Parts: sequence; C-alpha cells; structure tokens
Amino acid sequence: MNFTYKFACVQLNSSEDLQDNLLTAERLIRQAATLGADVIATPEVTDQMLADRTERIEECFTQDAHPAIPFFSKLAQELSVTLLIGSLVIKTEGGYLYNRSFLFNREGKINTTYDKMHLCDTDLPTGQKFRESACYKEGKKAVVADLGDLQLGMSICRDLRYGRMYRALARQGANVMMIPSAWLFATGKMHWEILLRTRAIETGCFIIAPNQVGEHAGNRQTYGHSMIINPWGEIIAHTQKDKEDVIMAECDFSLVTQARKAIPCLSHEPAYVF
Repeated sequence: MNFTYKFACVQLNSSEDLQDNLLTAERLIRQAATLGADVIATPEVTDQMLADRTERIEECFTQDAHPAIPFFSKLAQELSVTLLIGSLVIKTEGGYLYNRSFLFNREGKINTTYDKMHLCDTDLPTGQKFRESACYKEGKKAVVADLGDLQLGMSICRDLRYGRMYRALARQGANVMMIPSAWLFATGKMHWEILLRTRAIETGCFIIAPNQVGEHAGNRQTYGHSMIINPWGEIIAHTQKDKEDVIMAECDFSLVTQARKAIPCLSHEPAYVF
C-alpha cells in the first residue's frame, strides 16, 4: 500500500435541536474541507442527542424522510469529499430504530450504510443506566466499505469493545477503521484511548474516531478526545478541547503494510483448544 489520504474528525456537541446540529456539522465539515481533508467523519448521533428517545420514537424519521440525508449528500458533492456521517437515527416501518452510519462519496451518493451491531446496555458505577435496546434494533451485518485504495471497516461506539469484530473486518480487507462515537465521559477516562490504540495495533489499521463531547440533554456527558491513530498505535491527531473541534492527519498507508509485516497477528492465530 503506497498512497496517502488526509482524514479529518469533526467533534460535535449535538443537542436536541436537529436543525442547529446540521448547521454546526456543516460549518465544521466545511472547515475540514478547507484544510484539505479527503475523508471527513462526524460522530455517532450527529443528528440529535435526545434526553429520552423511547418517549419520542414517533418524531424520528425513516431513511427516505430524514432531512439530514439530502443535506449531507449535497454537502459532500459540493465539497467533493468523502463524508462519513457517524450515525443518524433511522426509524423503520415497524417502528423500530436503527443507529445507522452513512458514507457519502464525492458525488454525494450513498456508498455504504452500517447499522450498529452492539447496543449500549450498561449500568455504570455512577448510577447511570443506559438501555439502547429499549428502542433500537441491533444491526446484523458487518460492513467493509469499498473506496478503491481505501477499505473502511465500519463500526459505531460500543462496537469498539468487541475486538473480534475488528479482526474480522481487517481480514475482509479493511485498512482503516471508522469508529464514530458518543462515548460516555465516565468510561472514556478509563477506556477510550486504550481501546482505540489496541484496535490499531491488533489489526494494523488506521483508526478514525470522532466523538461527541460535553453536556447533552438528559444529564448525559460525553468524553470528546477525538483521535486519529496509525497502525503502530501512535496517536497522530488528538483534540483535548472540551468543545466542538476539527482534527486532521495525513495517513501514509505504507504503514499498514509495514506494521502487518512486522507483527503478523492477523495471520498467525492458531485454533485454540480447551
């Protein structure tokens, strides 16, 4: 692999106001494009962070009706960038919700979608409880998005805790992992950086991890610290700002070949016997 791409992460503080969130995301995406980014990624739930989505399912949009989709499609086409919208909340005809990533190509067409497979059902030591399964359905299919030289392993937030998923994506050809998130502050301090760097090292991939940041409706706080990490596990771009921000890094994909040759852990894995 002998090519380079400039990746940018947009860090957001999404609110309950859909239109305001779209305009903020647009402003920061434009900023990233001005800096020369080829691929720009936004966090999970770019559209809305609601206090209690279980009580507002009827307000959610189907994919055909969601205003964010033509909005970001037009923006990707205008800027001629590949644009990953980390996720939008999509309602099905049966009334279920999916946490769905959308990858737009430079022509503004949807290249790939991915539905979050591992839902966040957790009881934190802080007393906070989260039950995504109360209103979301889990995705059923792992996805590697084909962009020619770039093969993007698609994932969302809680997926990060499941290492086998990333090894499977890498074995299917992924050379960069997209991990848009709304990672909680309470566990972010302990786990966010460690898990991201681990996924880079064990797969020999670049990691692109845009995160939500700050206070949100419903007493939710996200960690921020959006990062870009190379296949050796080195952080090559990182924002420590506790507010909206843009980071960018030029990614040399010869490092993927180098790291995988030096540490061939994707191929050297025996069948374990117990």
